[in-house]
Amino acid sequence: MLEILYRDEYLIAINKPSGLLVHKSYYAGVADEYAVEKLTNQIGQKVHLVHRLDRKTSGVLLFALDKETLKLVSDQFMSREVEKKYIAIVRGYTKEEETIDYDLTNENEVVQNAVTYYRRLQTSEMDLPFRGHLTSRYSFVEAIPETGRFHQLRKHFKHILHPILGCRKHGCNKQNKLWLNTFNVTAMPLHSHQLNFKHPITGEDLSINASLNVNPGFLEIAKILNFDVKAFI
Repeated sequence: MLEILYRDEYLIAINKPSGLLVHKSYYAGVADEYAVEKLTNQIGQKVHLVHRLDRKTSGVLLFALDKETLKLVSDQFMSREVEKKYIAIVRGYTKEEETIDYDLTNENEVVQNAVTYYRRLQTSEMDLPFRGHLTSRYSFVEAIPETGRFHQLRKHFKHILHPILGCRKHGCNKQNKLWLNTFNVTAMPLHSHQLNFKHPITGEDLSINASLNVNPGFLEIAKILNFDVKAFI
């Protein structure tokens, strides 16, 4: 049963668990179940996907319940009127805050402007030797992408040399292997914890929050690193 975070006659939002594919696609691969189909069966009504989250990413996922609302809220996303807030655990000590303005190339080889703001929430250093260092350092961050490019957060944190832990395509696979061998952990700690926007029909200001409980891998990594994530549960 999917956790429903918000529902009215126009919109519905769920807390997508880590590991659940949003829908069938060439890039995502094959799965036994998908969020779109699962939610449709759960509420007995057709849903229209507004945006996407990667398979390993958990958190707020928004759907429209009719095509007219879908167009309106999609336009809000396109015009950057929707604020998406994520939390993640990355390698190394990041700056206290930073805006990453770094263009990304999409799957069609088109270069697109991409901007992400982040702030560091906590840091952790543990006795885990890596690449000649006696310890390993990590940062717990909140990230707010101003644009919505494919794999934007994963690519941007790789660009500033602080890749998201557990990310295979845009991370550090030697560090990922270290965590697998040491802690038997393969999760990617990335969670969409809040979505802020104006309701496209009523004009009401909406703030939809998603608990981190749907991402047990994130919680396990946070516990190992002694990060305090109670505010996001």
